[in-house]
Amino acid sequence: MSKSKKLEWSFFLNDRGRKAYNTLCRRCVHDCKQSFRAVVVICPHYQSKRSKAGRTASLPRGPTDKPP
Repeated sequence: MSKSKKLEWSFFLNDRGRKAYNTLCRRCVHDCKQSFRAVVVICPHYQSKRSKAGRTASLPRGPTDKPP
């Protein structure tokens, strides 16, 4: 890897000089990868199984849906 690429990717490079991604992003098919050094605050493509199920129900409803 060239010196300029190393500077560009320095936040993603591990101690062996290889690109390393966050554990949540490792197997993700999307290109919004985050560094292993960062704490994932929000990812638009990831939803934990332990997250509250009520979050999806609180989205705005369409005009034909009846209120609960």
